[in-house]
Amino acid sequence: MSDPDPIKIGLLSVSDRASAGVYEDKGIPALKEWLTRALKNPIDWDTRVIPDEQDGITHALVELVDIKQCDLVLTTGGTGPAARDVTPEATLAVADKEMPGFGEQMRQISLKFVPTAILSRQVAVIRKQTLIINLPGQPKSIAETLSGLPDVPGIFAAVPYCIDLIGGPYLETDDVVCKAFRPKSAVKR
Repeated sequence: MSDPDPIKIGLLSVSDRASAGVYEDKGIPALKEWLTRALKNPIDWDTRVIPDEQDGITHALVELVDIKQCDLVLTTGGTGPAARDVTPEATLAVADKEMPGFGEQMRQISLKFVPTAILSRQVAVIRKQTLIINLPGQPKSIAETLSGLPDVPGIFAAVPYCIDLIGGPYLETDDVVCKAFRPKSAVKR
């Protein structure tokens, strides 16, 4: 097999306090660390920390997809029921297609730890040829939802094949961290 395709990943942390410098953002470093271990592909990052404002989130998502041409965009934060939590609304506003299975699976994983996981409103969508997924804001929860648990599959196992189906680059994972699932006919040899 040839060298893995390069991939461009946008990481968007949505937090009023982190964007104002009140505390250090922990979502983007956690995502970079996990993705660097999970993917064999060379990664070009585009990262941003912005406040919980729907117009700003929508603008950032459109820019990451339409202008920066990211293949995958992951957001952290802003998915709860509080008035300032508007990441799902901003994400749905830019969507061509919804991908509800991602949010359903993230809630299933989080329910293994806390009953308040049902308050989470994470969504995933496709815009053009880009998959956008809202993730939790806590580094531990980010890793759990991406990797999964012994009895519950993580969401990232489905990401490479989803990106295949929408015309993106072929993602190769390190099976020790996360084994991507593809039908046999879709596996590159």
